[in-house]
Amino acid sequence: MSDEIKIIIDSIYREKQSNNLTITGWALNTNSKSAPVISINNQEQVTSYDIKRVLREDVNQIYEVDTTVLAGFEIKLEGIQKKTKLEVLFTSESGQSSKSEWIDLAKKHPLIPGTEDKLARLMIKVHKGVSYLKRNGLKSTIQRVKIEKIRKQSSYPSWLERTEHFDFEQIKAEINAFQYQPKISITMPVYNVEEKWLRRCIDSILIQDYQNWELCMADDASTDPKVKELLTEYSQLDERIKVVFRPSNGHISEATNSALALATGEFVALLDNDDELPRIAFYEVVKALNENAELDLIYSDEDKIDMEGNRSDPSFKPDWSPDLLLGTNYISHLGVYRTTILNEIGGFRKGYEGSQDYDLVLRFTEKTTSERIKHIPKVLYHWRMLPTSTAVDQSSKGYAFEAGLRAVQDALVRRGIKGHATHGRANGLYDVYYDIESEELVSIIIPTKNGYKDVKRCVTSIIEKTTYKNYEIIIADNGSTDEKMKELYESFKQQLNERFQVVVIDIPFNFSKINNIAAKEANGTYLLFLNNDTEVINGDWLKLMVSFGQQERIGCVGAKLLYPNNTIQHAGVILGLGGIAGHGHYGYPHGDLGYFGKLALNVDYLAVTAACLLMKKQDFEAVSGFDEDFTVAFNDVDLCLKVKALGRDNVWLHEAELYHFESQTRGYDDKGKKKKRFEKEKVMMENKWATLIEDDPFYNPNLTREIPNFSYRD
Repeated sequence: MSDEIKIIIDSIYREKQSNNLTITGWALNTNSKSAPVISINNQEQVTSYDIKRVLREDVNQIYEVDTTVLAGFEIKLEGIQKKTKLEVLFTSESGQSSKSEWIDLAKKHPLIPGTEDKLARLMIKVHKGVSYLKRNGLKSTIQRVKIEKIRKQSSYPSWLERTEHFDFEQIKAEINAFQYQPKISITMPVYNVEEKWLRRCIDSILIQDYQNWELCMADDASTDPKVKELLTEYSQLDERIKVVFRPSNGHISEATNSALALATGEFVALLDNDDELPRIAFYEVVKALNENAELDLIYSDEDKIDMEGNRSDPSFKPDWSPDLLLGTNYISHLGVYRTTILNEIGGFRKGYEGSQDYDLVLRFTEKTTSERIKHIPKVLYHWRMLPTSTAVDQSSKGYAFEAGLRAVQDALVRRGIKGHATHGRANGLYDVYYDIESEELVSIIIPTKNGYKDVKRCVTSIIEKTTYKNYEIIIADNGSTDEKMKELYESFKQQLNERFQVVVIDIPFNFSKINNIAAKEANGTYLLFLNNDTEVINGDWLKLMVSFGQQERIGCVGAKLLYPNNTIQHAGVILGLGGIAGHGHYGYPHGDLGYFGKLALNVDYLAVTAACLLMKKQDFEAVSGFDEDFTVAFNDVDLCLKVKALGRDNVWLHEAELYHFESQTRGYDDKGKKKKRFEKEKVMMENKWATLIEDDPFYNPNLTREIPNFSYRD
């Protein structure tokens, strides 16, 4: 029966000039666990066609099918003659059952991504905009459009024109002067890749200015005879090119391990068989190694390249960020690894196909230290955008994200960390939840002067919503004169008993000193500094913050703060942004994913705002608390930087959510004495933390310092 044949069409794309179609999907006989035979019934409607079978690991896993079964397919139709419907027939191996899919040749199928004309690209943007509108509402969509309009004032092609200027003679002279010239082994698994993409990939290695490399390729039993011919041709062309032909298909992890077995270099670079490297790639890597020969892992920024060579969508990454890495594989490409460690951990693991690089880097970084990991903030890798590639359509490889989740969960187990991981808000994003080992007391310190409505709203939301119950609230009262405050305090005292106290601090306003005095009265293992003009949204906010704060390596923990209109007020502090320090993603809609998902991930930053900041009391005391010379501005940034200097990681949590009615109590520092005080404290920050203000390791230097929208830097 035809019901036993299941067919899914994933995509139908067309070429811009010829209108030739590429159809991708999968088909499986669910009874016999075999791939049906594919044929074209009315062949006269096209001048030629090509049917290629490909492995679909997600399908094989779901239906428990042997890995030799190639359920996936790629059908290329050339020279469309009649704009009617084309019948693609799927017949079981026995010939007893069949099923048809009809392809509408008259339909204006979407272009291969990156090859669209301006009108087509506009329509794609409109479609994405409609989807965004459905998810986030009209106001948020309008706000996002405003942000995007500012970002687009600097396009990536124009940024490339301004920034990518190379003196190759000078580069060659530098290479000749390098004291340390290690061999880099490029490992590349190959499987049925189209000839032109494989040639471009290999040619991008041959033109490298740094010449001490070897290319180790493992053909994973490609069924296309042209692949073997081409690999043989290149191996005969250059003695640095090595090829092994696997007798059977083992998929990407085993194939990469076969390539790795050929490697004799001190370092291994990972490269996919249809991607490209810029000619400066290995020069930049070895330049970094000459600055620090002890490095174990070097990674770079990356972008995407379409079928016509146009570059887009750069990923400008931060330096080493352990919490971000547990949420997504931000390291990705170009990644260059010390060979001895790769061998120690056994290379790639079978069963993690699609996220094998992610699993590898999680295991690899457990064997080294942050000082031996280097990020090069330059685009040294170009991902090829093809209709079936993850670079274009992440839904095309659902199995990859399941493998990624297993990789994160495995990392927790290996590291002896109690907790679990889940899928995040988008493909390739993951959330880690740590078990709270001991529900220690948290001292919530809330400074105020009067502010009856603010304090009532803030404390009431804590009492009514917070699921973590072992807390005390300390009101640091800075000379309130409103009689209603006493009544309010008494009502909270009746609800919380000894868990609520008021510390009267009747001194001239000094935010740092007020918090320091209140902290001395705290009984908690943790201190949580909280502005009086906040309101709890997510009841698990404190539970989440404690779960991270309990980790020995973690110092300050920050929360996502929203304005009442549901736009971002705080999502991590970036040094150098807007001068001294600013809030990234400021003004973004609540439902937005942010720059490469960073509004939906737990992210490492140098600092978080003390409007909601949790830390261990022992760390607070170790750095002597807030610096009281910072009376109003930058005291929280300074505190976080001091904690960072202890060797701690400061983390911002995307699910710890509160509203923040910012500066409603004291106003802004923009006039008279307040402005002078602000300028003074600004100079203090510049004198104390100039290096980090100039180069925040968690913010890429290719991104703007002017506004918090992650556009390109002039």
